Amino acid sequence: MTRTPSQAQDSDNDALPRQQRTYTIGELAQIFEVTPRTIRFYEQEGLLAPSRQGQRRIYREKDRVRLKLTLRGKRLGFSLAEIREVVMMYDAMPDGNARQLRRLLELLAEKRANLERQLEDIRLMRLEIDDVDQRARDVLRQLEDTP
Repeated sequence: MTRTPSQAQDSDNDALPRQQRTYTIGELAQIFEVTPRTIRFYEQEGLLAPSRQGQRRIYREKDRVRLKLTLRGKRLGFSLAEIREVVMMYDAMPDGNARQLRRLLELLAEKRANLERQLEDIRLMRLEIDDVDQRARDVLRQLEDTP
């Protein structure tokens, strides 16, 4: 059975240590179940920095990890600016790991406090809705009982 050049490259790529492995935009899109357009957007925003071979983007392990963190951050409600801050801090500073974690903890505390406020708002809104619901039912019952 003859392998195509891309199949041969994939096989060779799988044998490499994770830090040396490269990915195409299609592979990353498939791994993370996003569109290539999403990946290009994060690249445009400075969160990913693939190398290029002509028009082809070559993503390294660092880009895969950054994409993973970006998508997780978005699911947790972080803004792109907050995600960029944490990721760039790690890359730019010698003690970025500790600083990154401290900043991440600050951001998580802010998110947690915001969620607590939202939960309280939801609880109060639910009480208001329950009150309006009960009053509407009482009025409707009175209207139906009136001849």
